[in-house]
Amino acid sequence: RFAGTGMRFFRRKRDPKPARLVVGLGNPGPQYEGTRHNVGFRVVEELARRHGIKVRQRICRARVGAGQISDVGIALAKPQTFMNRSGDAVGPLAQRYGLAPSQILVIYDDLDLPLGRLRVRQDGSAGGHNGIKSLIERLGTRDFPRVRVGIGRPAGSDDAIDHVLSEFTTAEEPIVARLIEQAADAAECWLAEDVEAAMNRFNVRGEGSESAPSA
Repeated sequence: RFAGTGMRFFRRKRDPKPARLVVGLGNPGPQYEGTRHNVGFRVVEELARRHGIKVRQRICRARVGAGQISDVGIALAKPQTFMNRSGDAVGPLAQRYGLAPSQILVIYDDLDLPLGRLRVRQDGSAGGHNGIKSLIERLGTRDFPRVRVGIGRPAGSDDAIDHVLSEFTTAEEPIVARLIEQAADAAECWLAEDVEAAMNRFNVRGEGSESAPSA
């Protein structure tokens, strides 16, 4: 009680720590919203829309929202550090929530997959992706699950940097929209079951289809 006031002081209870963290990689700022490098952000936004989670709180240099998916307490995060410093947000978030790398799912764009395909992996190298390279450095391991979202390589001699920072064309957007839905489905499968179930379900579906994931 406060002396002489009859009022009681209550400490605000801290939100429970999530059991899983889903991170979408991208660059902050409106100028990057529609670019190929930001499909990870778009998948997190799709998960947030489906489950009524507001990804607004600023924690550890990221936009974060907490909620439940498949009865699992989760946090959705969009690092605000720019792509090549993604680990500067994800590392502190993992420490804050007491999560092991195996409890963190990372969703990101991949030049080595054709547009319209995705691949779930249990671990792996950075494969030339600066965001993943930063995460490996900060987490101290390459053993964390990820969903690779195919954006395709540029044709001819086009520069890869210009390609990832370009927007999808009008013709590509319907393919991308379906791909984002499938990547969100894969994240939900990982949360409800495990990474092997997601790999089995999403790495073999739609062989030869432009708009479906494949191995």
